[in-house]
Amino acid sequence: MSDKKELYPEATAENAKKKADLAPHQIKAWRQFSRSVFKEGVLDEKTKQLIAVAVAHVTQCPYCIKSHTPQALEAGASKEEVMEAIWVAAEMRAGAAYAHATIAMEEMDK
Repeated sequence: MSDKKELYPEATAENAKKKADLAPHQIKAWRQFSRSVFKEGVLDEKTKQLIAVAVAHVTQCPYCIKSHTPQALEAGASKEEVMEAIWVAAEMRAGAAYAHATIAMEEMDK
């Protein structure tokens, strides 16, 4: 879709460098934080990448989806595991919408 490219420009090394050059200290700190978060610990890398795929779908970040989906596969996740993680994310997002109906109910009862 040509509209997709206009709405979400391709992530390139060139635009990554431009962003980094505008805030070099912040990008350095963020990259260090990111490496630390995704480093294997109590949770293995595959699990962390599956969480990232799920969260990327909840936050609806196309760049994160494009980045973490192949990383999950490279970390050993199957396509079925990736899709199941996406379904968990979908349930959580839908569940949150329904749970927040309590707020609307309270407002309607005023």
